[in-house]
Amino acid sequence: MLIHNAEISSRRTSLRCKNGLIVQIADQIAIDGGEEVIDAKGGVLLPGLHDHHLHLFSLAAQLASLNCGPPNITSHDALTRVLREAEPSGGWLRGTGYFESVAGPLNRNRLDAIRADVPIRIQHRSGSMWFLNSRAIEALQLETRVGEAMPHLVDGRPGRKSGTAREDNAIENIERDALGRASGRLFRADDLLRQRIPASAAPDLAIVGSRLARYGVTRVTDATPTTSPVEAELFLAAQRSGALPQRLRLMGRLALSGFQETDRLEIGEVKIMLDEPALPELDHLTRSIESAHAVGRRVAIHTVTRTEIHFALAAFGAAGPLPGDRLEHASIAPDEALERTKQLEISIVTQPNFVGERGDDYRETVGAEDLPWLYRLESWRKSGIPLAAGTDAPFGDPDPWRAMNAAVTRQTASGACLGPNEKVSPEVALGLFRDQIFDTGQTKNSPFGSLAVGQKADLCLLNSSWREAREELSSERVVATLCAGNVIWPAEI
Repeated sequence: MLIHNAEISSRRTSLRCKNGLIVQIADQIAIDGGEEVIDAKGGVLLPGLHDHHLHLFSLAAQLASLNCGPPNITSHDALTRVLREAEPSGGWLRGTGYFESVAGPLNRNRLDAIRADVPIRIQHRSGSMWFLNSRAIEALQLETRVGEAMPHLVDGRPGRKSGTAREDNAIENIERDALGRASGRLFRADDLLRQRIPASAAPDLAIVGSRLARYGVTRVTDATPTTSPVEAELFLAAQRSGALPQRLRLMGRLALSGFQETDRLEIGEVKIMLDEPALPELDHLTRSIESAHAVGRRVAIHTVTRTEIHFALAAFGAAGPLPGDRLEHASIAPDEALERTKQLEISIVTQPNFVGERGDDYRETVGAEDLPWLYRLESWRKSGIPLAAGTDAPFGDPDPWRAMNAAVTRQTASGACLGPNEKVSPEVALGLFRDQIFDTGQTKNSPFGSLAVGQKADLCLLNSSWREAREELSSERVVATLCAGNVIWPAEI
């Protein structure tokens, strides 16, 4: 492949790639017979983007589900219309993206009033909770458990019983009312749903791979905590078939540690979820970190509240951090947490897109004392803390350019500015999606990396110069995406 008339490092030049690598960059390169040629027409050629935190199978499932939340669905009437008009798939209605601003807290009774003839399950926007109607509760057999008393509620969530670990987990995730009746709300219950809903084929990743390629994404980190070797094999098959053309980095369970990596699939951190209402013992979390480190795995801990980030940092401090240990989201990070993160040399992966997508909700629901610490960027960067970004798709929009724009403007949907001191330049915003941001050990976000001979030929070509593109960061400017020197979007140039 030869790309000529491209803007590279602020000047017009040409680039040749061969066997998946960049092999030549020069002002003039003669065409070699038989190679493909792309005329960049002066557009800037960038390294391919890396979404450092998303969930591929969940994104594929969402694309085949009903949209039940903002910005498309914003009222009870709109939600009712969507659910009543929908045709079930596999006997179920599956919705995603619900938030309380639409119609308040959902439960079985409220969903039954909308539609009671088919099982319905709707996922909360956070991904942590599912809402079920009575038909769904019946289908999942959640109402009774033979020979076992119903669990009590603890802070609105079920208390732990003393059966097997799997039984305990299933019970703990089912909220029940004072009479022991399932309320229709499940917490962190994806495993339970997978066990009890009739098996179906894994979601098709082709539409996901194509959409990400259209955005210029050539590498992704799947941050799903439950990923095991079974899911890793499915991802590998999707790469081999071409359904998933991107390189893939997998977080997940400790059991992934022995999985055989390939040139396009690598095993990343052990992912640990924290939920403030049900935090583990500190010693237990510390031992989990130590177990991962013992087999050469780094750890990524999900932290979205002030308590969770302090708890995670305490565990890292007790276990002893390793370079590459990460905090995911770091949604609320007061100054003392920032300072401790710097001391421990922990990396941060955050989601600036949530400022744009959820900022107005945050302004109403997040305490005034925490608003200044939401999804910080410039403060992390100035402190020299390794910083990257992901979209958290499907819980956020999968378009990384929208996230970049939010990082620059800090603007909510209504036009308000949330955390103006955390704004970054367009160059830094693009750098948050740089591929090797952690692998190089650099703590600074250079504009957006650079292209050099010997690098992987993972490339993103825009239809304009960077001077123009930086004024309006948009995926509409992407005209070609190459991974390992092969064009993965569009199908034809």
